[in-house]
Amino acid sequence: MATTASSYLEQLDTSRSFDLPETTTGTLRLDLRDDGHTEHWYLTVAGQHLAVTRSAEDADLIVRAARSVFDELVNGDLPPGTAMLRNELTLRGDMRLLLVLRRVLPGPKGARHPRELGRAALARRHASAGRAASGGRDDRP
Repeated sequence: MATTASSYLEQLDTSRSFDLPETTTGTLRLDLRDDGHTEHWYLTVAGQHLAVTRSAEDADLIVRAARSVFDELVNGDLPPGTAMLRNELTLRGDMRLLLVLRRVLPGPKGARHPRELGRAALARRHASAGRAASGGRDDRP
């Protein structure tokens, strides 16, 4: 079952490190529009810590989209950049804070962290080098 943007934000693990630079500070307001109603979520970032509340206060970066677009974003079905290019996601304010949004949202389905891919490639390289050093023999029982 797909996650809704509201339930994702309610359950967001604010103790989790989002790999943000320690100097990142600012506020984001997410405006989820649906049938003439707007739901506001307020994210405060300071020193790699994130706080999520419900507020319509002004923020350093305001991100607006239809609720269905935010639902796609939190399910990894739509990257934020693609939504911006399609004009489904609009931004006003400090664009540097878009990094925060990208780190808070899950990546595409099936995506892996680049470090994980690098470690796997390195392990394969070491394994093939070990086989080459042993003359191609596989000494496993």
